[in-house]
Amino acid sequence: MSYDEKILSRATELYEADRRERQQRFAERQESIYRRAPRLREIQQRLGGTMSRIMAEALRKGADPQEAIKRLRDENLALQSEKRMLLTRMGMAHDALEEKPLCALCGDSGYTPDGRLCQCLRAYCAREQQRELSRMLDLGSQSFDSFSLDYYSDDPDPVMRISPRQNMERIFDYCSGYARSFGKKPRNLLLYGEPGLGKTFLSAAIAREVSERGFSVVYDTASGIFSRFEEQKFGDGDETEVTRILKCDLLILDDLGTELTTAFVTSALYRLVSERLMAKRSTIINTNLKPREIAGRYSAQIASRLEGEYEILPVFGSDIRLLKKMENR
Repeated sequence: MSYDEKILSRATELYEADRRERQQRFAERQESIYRRAPRLREIQQRLGGTMSRIMAEALRKGADPQEAIKRLRDENLALQSEKRMLLTRMGMAHDALEEKPLCALCGDSGYTPDGRLCQCLRAYCAREQQRELSRMLDLGSQSFDSFSLDYYSDDPDPVMRISPRQNMERIFDYCSGYARSFGKKPRNLLLYGEPGLGKTFLSAAIAREVSERGFSVVYDTASGIFSRFEEQKFGDGDETEVTRILKCDLLILDDLGTELTTAFVTSALYRLVSERLMAKRSTIINTNLKPREIAGRYSAQIASRLEGEYEILPVFGSDIRLLKKMENR
């Protein structure tokens, strides 16, 4: 479970900005307390210098460090008692002058003691990733909760021998289960069918849920993804973009087959499919092409890998976008 450098960098910047803002607010509150009770500033400064005074006493020749430490301890206890009394008189908590981290797990560093990304910084990454995905997907409305089966006919398809509604109920259950159990083991999906049948909607719903659970998700169209590969190989493209595509926890490649297919595109697709399978990273591919058409357009090797390693989900029925358009007339 990891985020790519671009998402992590932006999330860390926001995390640090919020931490600095909290520190500034605390400093302002602290200063307002000192203005009301200047003696508290003196006490805090005295308490803050305790360790240096203990060291100084311990290094003094001829001095008994244990006696000095006991004396400083008694002084500190008296100062702390006076501090509590002053704060109580002001109607404030005893720890009002102590800066406390928002996250007890990492102390607001963003990383746990064992070096792992803390859940507090991970939440920033998830929100930043949601913003990234929202540039191409309507995550605000595309969710499993808002998915409707009303536009799928109950009439059996003569070829598939089940109705579009029954078929989509099965696909919906599979996709929602896929999202809920994501991370337990790598699973790959190939959704194919005519445009306007809900393939992208379901992919967006999966992206939303998987992203919210803290996994890295990259969504792009086939033409967009292959452009990244081409820019990285032949131009001044950023290599990190290709790395994001190859190493994210979930890659969603939409509209395969709508791009200009060349020998380079076929090679890039083979690399993408093969490397992600070898690394056990999950991929979802949406396409208007049938499996046999994929073999003819790209290669038999790619089609074989998709049919052997991907769950094939055929989507059929009437174009939902057209049905909605007719409703609004």
